[in-house]
Amino acid sequence: MTRIFSGVKPTGHLTLGNYLGAVRRWADVDQHSADALFCVVDLHALTVDHDPGRVRRLSRQAATLLLASGLDPKLCTVFVQSHVDEHARLSYLLECVASDGEMRRMIQYKEKAARERTRGGSVRLSLLTYPVLMAADILAYGTAEVPVGDDQTQHVELARDLAVRFNQRYGHTFVVPRATHPVVATRVMNLQEPTSKMGKSEDVGPGIVYLLDEPEVIRKKVMRAVTDSGRDVVYDPEGRPGVSNLLEILAACESGNPEGLAGVYESYGSLKKDTAEAVVELLRPVQERHSELCADPAYVEGVLRDGAEKAREMARPTVDAAYRAIGLLSPA
Repeated sequence: MTRIFSGVKPTGHLTLGNYLGAVRRWADVDQHSADALFCVVDLHALTVDHDPGRVRRLSRQAATLLLASGLDPKLCTVFVQSHVDEHARLSYLLECVASDGEMRRMIQYKEKAARERTRGGSVRLSLLTYPVLMAADILAYGTAEVPVGDDQTQHVELARDLAVRFNQRYGHTFVVPRATHPVVATRVMNLQEPTSKMGKSEDVGPGIVYLLDEPEVIRKKVMRAVTDSGRDVVYDPEGRPGVSNLLEILAACESGNPEGLAGVYESYGSLKKDTAEAVVELLRPVQERHSELCADPAYVEGVLRDGAEKAREMARPTVDAAYRAIGLLSPA
C-alpha cells in the first residue's frame, strides 16, 4: 500500500482553505486508500516569533480538528511532530546534504524573511532551514506521495532532490516521494483579497473563514466577499478572481464543477447566499464533533500518544539506516 505523509502547522486557526484544500481529502480519500500519516508539525511553528502558550493551544486545536474532520486513528496515524525525535535527528543529516543556495531559493523563505525584515525583526536561521526539516518529515517514513497545495510543491521537490542526492552519495536509503494535488479548490482565496491565498498564519479579518466560526459569522463573511466589476456570473480565475473564488468554494462544498455552476446563477447575491449556506452545512458536523472531542481531552491525548509511538516505530529504521550510511557509528 502506498504511504503518504502530510501535516498542518499550528501557526493559526485552521481555515476553510485548509479543509477544502487538504484535510477533507485526507479524511474522505487518503486514509482509506493509503498507509497514511497526518502530523501537527509544531516544530515548524518555531521558525518565527511566537508565543509558546499559543503554539501549544493551536497544536491541540489542530489535532482535535483533524479528528473532528474525520481522520480515524484506526485507519491512519495522527500525531504531533515534536513527539517523534526522528524528525529532528534526520533533519540535521539532510542539512549536511543540502546547500545554502537551495535554501535561499525557496520562495516561501524569501517572502517570510522579507516580512520579518519589514517588521524590523531578525530572520531566524530555522526559517532558512525549515524546508530541510520538512524533507525529513517526509523521508523518515518512506513516503511515496505527499498531498499538498501548489505553494508547497517546491518543498516536496527539495525532498526529492535530497533523497536522490543522499542515495547517490551514501547508498540507497530513501524512497523518492512525489507531490499530489486535489482537483478542485487546491487554493481557496481570501474573500476580501481574491488574488491572495486564504492563509491562517499571517492574515486576519473578514476574508478568512475559520473552521470554528459561528454560522452567522460565516454567512456575514461570505455575503461581504469581494466580487468583480460587471454583473454576470462567469468562471474566470484570471479575469474575475472574486466570483471565481466563490464558484470554486461552492463547487468544492457540493462536489460540483465551477464552470457548470457559473451558468446556474444570474446574480452575485444568489451565488453568495448559496455559497454561505453550503459552507455552514459543510462545517456543521466538523464543529459538532470538535465540541464532543473537547469534552473528552483524554481521548485526544491517547490518540496522539499512540500515534507518536506508531510513527516512531515506522521512522526509526530509516533514520538509523541513514545515520549508518552517512558514516556515523552505531551506539554500543
